[in-house]
Amino acid sequence: MQVVSRRVVTVAYGEPVHHVMQFDPADSGYLYLMTSHQMARVKVAACNVHSTCGDCVGAADAYCGWCALETRCTLQQDCANSSQQHFWTSASEGPSRCPAMTVLPAEINVRQEYPGMILQISGSLPSLSGMEMACDYGKNIRTVARVPGPAFGHQIAYCNLLPRDRFPPFPPNQDHVTVEMSVRVNGRNIVKANFTIYDCSRTAQVYPHTACTSCLSAQWPCFWCSQQHSCVSNQSRCEASPNPTSPQDCPRTLLSPLAPVPTGGSQNILVPLANAAFFQGAALECSFGLEEIFEAVWVNESIVRCDQVVLHTTQKSQVFPLSLQLKGQPARFLDSPEPMTVVVYNCAMGSPDCSQCLGREDLGHLCVWSDGCRLRGPLQPMPGTCPAPEIRAIEPLSGPLDGGTLLTIRGRNLGRRLSDVAHGVWIGGVACEPLPDRYTVSEEIVCVTGPAPGPLSDIVTVNASKEGKSRDRFSYVLPLVHSLEPPMGPKAGGTRITIHGNDLHVGSELQVLVNDTDPCTELMRTDTSITCTVPEGALPAPVPVCVRFERRGCVHGNLTFWYMQNPVITAISPRRSPVSGGRTITVAGERFHMVQNVSMAVHHIGREPTLCKVLNSTLITCPSPGALSNASAPVDFFINGRAYADEVAVTEELLDPEEAQRGSRFRLDYLPNPQFSTAKREKWIKHHPGEPLTLVIHKEQDSLGLQSHEYRVKIGQVSCDIQIVSDRIIHCSVNESLGAAEGQLPITIQVGNFNQTIATLQLGGSETAIVVSIVICSVLLLLSVVALFIFCTKSRRAERYWQKTLLQMEEMESQIREEIRKGFAELQTDMTDLTKELNRSQGIPFLEYKHFVTRTFFPKTLNSQGSSQAQETHPLLGEWKIPESCRPNMEEGISLFSSLLNNKHFLIVFVHALEQQKDFAVRDRCSLASLLTIALHGKLEYYTSIMKELLVDLIDASAAKNPKLMLRRTESVVEKMLTNWMSICMYSCLRETVGEPFFLLLCAIKQQINKGSIDAITGKARYTLNEEWLLRENIEAKPRNLNVSFQGCGMDSLSVRAMDTDTLTQVKEKILEAFCKNVPYSQWPRAEDVDLEWFASSTQSYILRDLDDTSVVEDGRKKLNTLAHYKIPEGASLAMSLIDKKDNTLGRVKDLDTEKYFHLVLPTDELAEPKKSHRQSHRKKVLPEIYLTRLLSTKGTLQKFLDDLFKAILSIREDKPPLAVKYFFDFLEEQAEKRGISDPDTLHIWKTNSLPLRFWVNILKNPQFVFDIDKTDHIDACLSVIAQAFIDACSISDLQLGKDSPTNKLLYAKEIPEYRKIVQRYYKQIQDMTPLSEQEMNAHLAEESRKYQNEFNTNVAMAEIYKYAKRYRPQIMAALEANPTARRTQLQHKFEQVVALMEDNIYECYSEA
Repeated sequence: MQVVSRRVVTVAYGEPVHHVMQFDPADSGYLYLMTSHQMARVKVAACNVHSTCGDCVGAADAYCGWCALETRCTLQQDCANSSQQHFWTSASEGPSRCPAMTVLPAEINVRQEYPGMILQISGSLPSLSGMEMACDYGKNIRTVARVPGPAFGHQIAYCNLLPRDRFPPFPPNQDHVTVEMSVRVNGRNIVKANFTIYDCSRTAQVYPHTACTSCLSAQWPCFWCSQQHSCVSNQSRCEASPNPTSPQDCPRTLLSPLAPVPTGGSQNILVPLANAAFFQGAALECSFGLEEIFEAVWVNESIVRCDQVVLHTTQKSQVFPLSLQLKGQPARFLDSPEPMTVVVYNCAMGSPDCSQCLGREDLGHLCVWSDGCRLRGPLQPMPGTCPAPEIRAIEPLSGPLDGGTLLTIRGRNLGRRLSDVAHGVWIGGVACEPLPDRYTVSEEIVCVTGPAPGPLSDIVTVNASKEGKSRDRFSYVLPLVHSLEPPMGPKAGGTRITIHGNDLHVGSELQVLVNDTDPCTELMRTDTSITCTVPEGALPAPVPVCVRFERRGCVHGNLTFWYMQNPVITAISPRRSPVSGGRTITVAGERFHMVQNVSMAVHHIGREPTLCKVLNSTLITCPSPGALSNASAPVDFFINGRAYADEVAVTEELLDPEEAQRGSRFRLDYLPNPQFSTAKREKWIKHHPGEPLTLVIHKEQDSLGLQSHEYRVKIGQVSCDIQIVSDRIIHCSVNESLGAAEGQLPITIQVGNFNQTIATLQLGGSETAIVVSIVICSVLLLLSVVALFIFCTKSRRAERYWQKTLLQMEEMESQIREEIRKGFAELQTDMTDLTKELNRSQGIPFLEYKHFVTRTFFPKTLNSQGSSQAQETHPLLGEWKIPESCRPNMEEGISLFSSLLNNKHFLIVFVHALEQQKDFAVRDRCSLASLLTIALHGKLEYYTSIMKELLVDLIDASAAKNPKLMLRRTESVVEKMLTNWMSICMYSCLRETVGEPFFLLLCAIKQQINKGSIDAITGKARYTLNEEWLLRENIEAKPRNLNVSFQGCGMDSLSVRAMDTDTLTQVKEKILEAFCKNVPYSQWPRAEDVDLEWFASSTQSYILRDLDDTSVVEDGRKKLNTLAHYKIPEGASLAMSLIDKKDNTLGRVKDLDTEKYFHLVLPTDELAEPKKSHRQSHRKKVLPEIYLTRLLSTKGTLQKFLDDLFKAILSIREDKPPLAVKYFFDFLEEQAEKRGISDPDTLHIWKTNSLPLRFWVNILKNPQFVFDIDKTDHIDACLSVIAQAFIDACSISDLQLGKDSPTNKLLYAKEIPEYRKIVQRYYKQIQDMTPLSEQEMNAHLAEESRKYQNEFNTNVAMAEIYKYAKRYRPQIMAALEANPTARRTQLQHKFEQVVALMEDNIYECYSEA
């Protein structure tokens, strides 16, 4: 299987796949699989998702295994030394083979010294003997570890315990701490285990009420000392008194139930004990916590009595814990494994009504209701009944007919207990079932309504021995739904939908389910609508929406919500923001019509997210959030409350969805806030009211690229109208009056959220009073003021003139930048459309391989034929045209001559013999080399060996003179053979890698040239890269969009963009290009073959021609007609049709006599120059140089496409490395080494002369060798400049450039150093490639021969080569005679046989043919 092309596609994470799968034939590590609607290429295993050995091996993935010393899950080939045993654990070995470790001892007494630790390491691990090892305790604490000897499977290691002062602290309320220890090998922790450090003495402190029991039941060896009342790890520290040895032997209290006690009541409490003989007679106290201490009296050895205990509480009831402690030693308690408690209640608290008071009887509280809840006396009678229930509120007031509504009833005396009202709640005649877990005595009943037979409304009654009725009525209604809006939304969810209907407010619980299972969240409802947020959908599809009350059936309404493809964000612009934020960011994408709300946030450094505005289905504007610092940070968008996930992130590999969601491909660069000042940096500006005010504001240089509409200038509250904006200057003026009152107004400039007050405007009074006072004071002073006024006026004029000049220069610079920016944006749009068309149409018009070869090998033949309508047919591609009578002898002769050419000794002698002849010109040498290449095309291995031998001879000859000049020109047969060899070997790279960026560059050049005016006579254009082809006049041109139909084309009418300065032939060419853009150029009709007709009205039409009776005459020359001449309006309707017979009276426009015709510019009349004034002459010479900036504009617009082309030429594809280039460069390095040539510059020149200058420059200058296109003279001129830049990039000599250097050299002078680095990196990458053996190269060449076999007629090539052999027959015979090997193999006799067969008939046969 051959991979023709590969593209990245998006696959939805977690989507089911088809069981039929196919390995990628180019890389078995990938798999092609199919989902329900697309195909995807994924990795066969995602090993890196498993972080532990158990997960990795337990996943049972045949490709994944645990790399022990790297502690990661990998493919076997990705693990170092995986071929050796125990380095890589496969899934077949099972999780039991994962590395594991046991630490001995596992429990360490904090009060004991240990010499070290023993580590038992098991599982699949290589021998650790001799490796750098340590025990890692975390927090950068490590000790030395060692393995005594080599072992596998079960290994023993020894490790020093961490120092005692580095022991971790014990956690609060814990008598031990767990420490994790890892074995570290070669700087990586490979296996880990835990051990415990314990302290017995902490046990009694941590568990004071079960000190003995906890001590003797600890996991580690601890002992209880009764006398000292302490837990120790060494039994010898206990005194000789009897000490318990098990938890059951510990002295402890026993659990005994006690009845609730009223507050303030006095009573004695008996506490039973067990194993208390040791303490009998000791003074004890009864502790009830919170310093409630009472005396304890021993009744016998197993019972203690707490005397006269009086406990108080201000709560409804309170639980007091009871424990016994040694008197005078409050921290020493008898163990209470099951602590006793005393419940104390207060009848006066927490019972505001009769039912709550009497209901406490169930809790053992002896209370009675008598104008309040009181403690019942010993002689009082049992309590009676309570008043009737009082219902104060019911909620909700309505519910669906099916019932199920949770009805909440609040009031007083709603029963003492649940059983009082269990069957006593009714809504009219419909029962309501109380819920036990929601019942609150006397205060609240929550019941479930039963189903009603039909709509009804009635009161709620509660019967608890007496009946209570509600004031409000509960209604059963039938809710209905009608419609849903919006009907669609993105499958990511978050769309707020509104469901319209009637009686939608009923019931206690509402659910809206999407697709029957997924709940719609954030519900809000009214009587007629429900609003909620839809969840995420699985796939773009319609899903049902169910409205459900009280978890019963769906309300009928047939609601459907359509999940659509998620909105896609394709670009944000601009990508820079001041750190204060607030700059308007335009977000471009698709399907924004489903966006209800969107916000923008910035990771890490961003302040609060900002709310965005949806303009239309493809545009959103967002103010940039403020930032904490100047940095670049990723941007997040939240669409309908959901984080926007770029689905393109899940491409070739099935990434973790969270990673894909968090990974944003959009970033925002935060730069410092712009800084402004007045022109003279003054802080105070004086202004007289009533005068116009103009401000010149200087801006510090920054990289924000702000546009004029992003600035806001205010003087006080009055806006200053911005007129001119450049990189450094802002010019604004205020036309309205600022008021006559004296005062101060701040001058503030705002960019986004950033405000800067740059100065204060001081409003002065009228000068009249000042002048009058000066006149009164002194005439002399008046004269002085007048003189000063005149001086200041002149100064202001000079300053205004300087500012005006500065503004004009800034404006000119701004216009140039704007022209470049607009041109690039327009061209990017056009080229994006062109790229889409290439993808969906027939593609790039590549020539077939055979035409590529003939055009490259025999360029003179193509040039002589010119640009014909039909593609040329080279003689080598057709039949061998000879008369049948001559064919037998000539075929036999050609066959014998072919066998001679396949003899290496003959061919070498043959080539050298011809090259020694003085009349064997360079053209003949190139022709012979190309004919030999065609003749031996089927045996490229043999052809390569011949070329190498001839090159060795050439290198020997060059090394003796100047080796740097080798291969500089094509003056020998072998140099042309090398050119042809490179063309054959690089054809695949040219077609698969370089072809597309080269074709896009050509299209970009043509598009950019067509953006402006082009003089049809001189060929000069407004936009070009070549100074000689620059139109140095400012010709105003306006675009015209024409609706054109082409009769007989079979297509609908198209909108074609032309300029009003275009001649009619230029318009025809643009129309033909629009209609035939997917057709090779050789199949296009020509402009002279078609007529163009304009339908001015329903009754009038005109045939449009370059010259007709309406043509204008200026200076004795006739001007070609244009669209403007015919006054064709925007959107005019034109029809194009083929004509039966060419009208050649006009001929081609560019061939017209410039003495009689002109288009845009009259030719310069040198004879008339002296008659013009000096000023006119000066303008003629100087002003046209201004238009050289258009070269920069065109260069800037095309720069991206040129960079893409150079990158494609000078880069190496991993899947298809340039084997021929590697092979030949290695051959050159080998030859240089043999001859002692160590100068790197010489090798660089050899490589450059053999590939970039020999092959790529030829292709760059001649795109018609590769594509079926029309190479115009203007495109040829632009390509010459690009080819010169490529040549300079490959050169190693310094560019000596100055003001007098040609613009073709100066234009790319800035980029040449960077391009040179790319060339040197390319050569270095070639050098670092794995060398090719002769067998590998021969196999590659044989494959190239096989791909294009039978493309050429080799007999024709042999016959042409024989003509040279016949022409120089004596010299060839002499050379064969002089060569010992040729003499020994009698090659001269075989050559004579060829001549004998061919000589008698060849001329006769060719004359007949």
